[in-house]
Amino acid sequence: MNPQKSFAHYLGLVFRKELLDALRDRRTLMRTLLPMLFMGPLMIFALSAFIGSLEERAEKRELLIENIAAAPSLQNYLERQGYTIKAPPADYEEQLRKTRLLEAVVRVPADFEAKLQAAEQPVLQIVSDSGNQRAEISARQATRVLQGFERERVSLTLMLRGVPPDLLDPLEVDDINLAGQQARGAQLTAMIPMLIIMAVLMGALTAALDSTAGERERGSLEPLLMNPVPGFALVGGKWAAVALLGVAVALAAIFSFVPSQLLIRNDELKAMFQFGVGEALRSWLLLLPLSASCAAMLMAMAIRTKTFKEAQASAGLLVSLFGLTPLIALLNPGGEQGWYLWVPGLAQTTLMNMVIKGDPLLLSKVAPSLAVSALLTLASLALVVRSMKQAVAR
Repeated sequence: MNPQKSFAHYLGLVFRKELLDALRDRRTLMRTLLPMLFMGPLMIFALSAFIGSLEERAEKRELLIENIAAAPSLQNYLERQGYTIKAPPADYEEQLRKTRLLEAVVRVPADFEAKLQAAEQPVLQIVSDSGNQRAEISARQATRVLQGFERERVSLTLMLRGVPPDLLDPLEVDDINLAGQQARGAQLTAMIPMLIIMAVLMGALTAALDSTAGERERGSLEPLLMNPVPGFALVGGKWAAVALLGVAVALAAIFSFVPSQLLIRNDELKAMFQFGVGEALRSWLLLLPLSASCAAMLMAMAIRTKTFKEAQASAGLLVSLFGLTPLIALLNPGGEQGWYLWVPGLAQTTLMNMVIKGDPLLLSKVAPSLAVSALLTLASLALVVRSMKQAVAR
């Protein structure tokens, strides 16, 4: 018998067996797959709804001001700008802390007009809460409006004294944004790589644990090892099935973002959110090496445990590590370092961000992640083979 054909034959048999076992457990499979399918729509819907609510609030042009009666000049300015002034609730500080009030409140002192007429500086307070994100956004809007009132007062004072107001602005500054539309949209899609990497891990997790620690706990691993099957063929078949499931779940998660863009209500956001079929396919291809190495490492951790629960605890460390490393890129946007490309998880996040921005994928950028993934995969599979041989010897 040809050894190569024998190896491929056994590899295929084990692969089909493991894949059928995983697909037979439909309940677990659906629990893994459905959240990944709804990941894209939920994220897009939440993002669109949040931006839509901010736009709706901006269009209303409302401000909550306490004691506006003490500032008729300010009231006149705001009404000329098209703002509606409302009185805040009596317990607005408590409501801001508990996130029941989503608007910042402007406090006007009783001596506002008197100080203004005396050329003194009245103090306006903008009350917000840093834990209340929407109130913080409202506070920034109120600050810009009050700065407009301040500039108008200064200009009027200078004009009354015969001084050109332009003296306050000796320079005219224009902002030039060099980023293209796709690069600006990448700021909105920065969470996509991190979510997709988690999909890879979750897709491979259950199958990896079940094919190793699960079989050992059920007592079916030792009889399987007694068969005259080459060690690498047995382990390779199991690994191929686990990796395929991780790849399939990642594919579902990635492509869920493509039709989800139909949920975007804001035209500007829709134009900026550039994640089509091409970007999705390239991102998925970048994840193939990571899927292979994750499957192998999960199996290597699980094979050294005695129970399924113990394997879950051990695998949780790996899932946390791979899930948290992309945060480095998320918390440091635009500050990618060369060593990022050598760290599993972080490398794929960096490369997917390049795809989303529309940057070219050079071989020099992709090669480090391929090399590291191949090394981790081979080392982990060798460890699984060794552990299985030790199990037979015992």
